[in-house]
Amino acid sequence: MAEEGKSIAAVLAAQDPVVRGLFRGEVDHGVLIPLKTTLELRDDHNTGRVLITRAPVKAANAAISLLRNLLPEEIVKGVPHLRRCAKPCDLPAHLKTQFMNETQQSRQIHTGKSNWIYIIMGPEAMLSRDELIEGLSTVEGLEEEIFIRSVPVPMLAPTSQVQAAMWSQHFWPTVYRKNNPLGPHPAMVSRSTDEITSDAALWMTLAHQVANEAHAAGHGEPVGACIISRDPTTTKVTVVALAADARWLHQGKTGCTGNPMAHAVLRAISIVAQKLVKAENRKTETTMEPILEFEAFQDAPLLRNEQTVFEIDHPSPDGYLCHGLEMYLTHEPCVMCSMAILHSRMGKVVFRHRMPLTGGLCAEDRGHDHPSLRGADGGRGLGLFWRRELNWSLVAWEWESSGLVKPLPLDRAIHA
Repeated sequence: MAEEGKSIAAVLAAQDPVVRGLFRGEVDHGVLIPLKTTLELRDDHNTGRVLITRAPVKAANAAISLLRNLLPEEIVKGVPHLRRCAKPCDLPAHLKTQFMNETQQSRQIHTGKSNWIYIIMGPEAMLSRDELIEGLSTVEGLEEEIFIRSVPVPMLAPTSQVQAAMWSQHFWPTVYRKNNPLGPHPAMVSRSTDEITSDAALWMTLAHQVANEAHAAGHGEPVGACIISRDPTTTKVTVVALAADARWLHQGKTGCTGNPMAHAVLRAISIVAQKLVKAENRKTETTMEPILEFEAFQDAPLLRNEQTVFEIDHPSPDGYLCHGLEMYLTHEPCVMCSMAILHSRMGKVVFRHRMPLTGGLCAEDRGHDHPSLRGADGGRGLGLFWRRELNWSLVAWEWESSGLVKPLPLDRAIHA
């Protein structure tokens, strides 16, 4: 812990003097835990059935060539994470036992150094057994009675070497190709984690500070957001926006849930937008007059630190809103704010506290396995940070704090 504190102190000392002046008290430490996608949590054991045959090794190429000519390419390549060919000794124990005890010839095939090989033909639902038998019967060396069996297999690729090994034992020899069809590529997650690990504690601490200050002032719930820009070539970091929740400002707490447009996430994104507009106006020498009598977003700086960061120019004003920026949050954002993060094209998101009933980023069932929420049901987690049907995705982490900075408890039913 002492070495970690020294490292954080060194990272803070390397920041711009304006940024260093934002900090008061200790900087929190923590661990970044990548979020799981909805597919990783729900479809990792999605199985289907494939048809297999077997042939002498010397006839295997002829059998595979026949299948390629007989079947559409999408069927032939439909399960690339499974080994197309498997030796009898490489089969899972239950398949080996089943096939070995079927006939006398099968026992011979599985005895000693076998010169036979098993071949996956394709998904059972897409194949005709009669056509396969007719075609394979022309291959010299195959059994008089063509061997065709249906076996269950995982239809999606494994997301780790451990999972591939487990599937090889329970289903069919499986290959882990160091990718993740159910979420962000492992190399991408690892690289992104390495990029932000050294200074993530700084920006999370700023989010906590501004959340505490705004809550103490009665502006809103204890929720804070910090947005930074990281130059990929120089690794220089610029704080772009700092915003706390302000839902109770000018609202009062009686009989309402506050101003939803003044959530910390929306205020922070709006501040980024203002900086981009300011840079554009500077180029064209124009100014925009307010068109609303009531500023619903409450995106004017309310606190000293918010004002200090507000006055810092955006480091790359030519990009799309929050493209490639990083957002650090005290709490998992609600569905509305999660979608705002996506639409703004944010690059990375880190939050400290899960909101298991109202959060939009986590994919776990909302309310599930939370003793304090027994009897409550938030429905299935949306996992909005990574959804195939959406036109944007990002890498997201949960921040597990070491506890130096006090947690910010929030009513579980509140939309952060």
